[in-house]
Amino acid sequence: MIKKNYIPTIDISFILKHGLEKKKSKKILQKIEHACTKVGFFQIVGHNIRQSDIKKITKVGNLFFNLKSEKKLMLAPKKWNRKNNNLYRGYFPNDVNGKEGLDIGDLKVTKTYSKKVKNKYIEFIDLNKCFKKKSIKILSDYFDNIFNLSELLFKGIIKLYGKNPCISSEVFSRYKTLSTLRFNFYPKQNKPVEISKQDGVALGCETHVDSGIFTVLYQDKTGGLQVQNRKNKKWYNVPFNNRALVVNTGRAMEFLSKGKYKATNHRVIWNKKKRMSIPFFFEPSFDFKMKKSFLNENYNQKEEMVYEKFLNKSLKKFVEYQR
Repeated sequence: MIKKNYIPTIDISFILKHGLEKKKSKKILQKIEHACTKVGFFQIVGHNIRQSDIKKITKVGNLFFNLKSEKKLMLAPKKWNRKNNNLYRGYFPNDVNGKEGLDIGDLKVTKTYSKKVKNKYIEFIDLNKCFKKKSIKILSDYFDNIFNLSELLFKGIIKLYGKNPCISSEVFSRYKTLSTLRFNFYPKQNKPVEISKQDGVALGCETHVDSGIFTVLYQDKTGGLQVQNRKNKKWYNVPFNNRALVVNTGRAMEFLSKGKYKATNHRVIWNKKKRMSIPFFFEPSFDFKMKKSFLNENYNQKEEMVYEKFLNKSLKKFVEYQR
């Protein structure tokens, strides 16, 4: 049973133009709050990411995945290419979990800075091995734009809590952020990755929740993304909208909001057609001290966990990150 309009669509153009202080901005933020608390997913339009830029980033992804395997493996983590030092990001071949992936961190990170900071997640990957300078510029610009958009959404949540949106800088810092721009390429899959134990549906990507604050995703018209209703446990399609980006809350947002904004189960159904999605995982700085009192001043929590350790626990569930 597919329920139309289960995934709400929210126009945020007014906020981008007029900021977070206006009355109309608050109404838009309340719609986002409702979507986060009731569904965990929503689509945004009027986001200022131009369709021409989405076409460019999609083309860059397709050009990469059309390269020969030995070429793509030049960017693979050490597990698949012993010549490389990167452990976390890079290219993942499709024998891992039925799809190919490419994870790219903050492109502001240089080789020198990566060595200086000595954190396994802050990696420099030489994209020049597989990408032309023009393509790298497209990747860098898109990362910047989607990062800024994601931070605006987070600032809106902070505003709803009656706190100064500027405290977002305590959570996110360029160079330190563990945010990741990912390309998921689903080739023509001859067989599903798994069969859902819940309803017997053939899947191209297993049921999971995301780790960070928000995931902001572009999916192509092939579709296949489904969201689980928390109450009735039924699954609903996320419809393709060429003007929209899909947003969902992750485990870090659930933690900071003391469970108000829950991370929501989602999956991709098996499809014999080629499919590509481009999620941006908006993740805090590796040294951000996670505490439930960040948004809830009245919540007394003595224990703290730096985000790097929080992420470590989440990633153990994903086969491509098992080392």
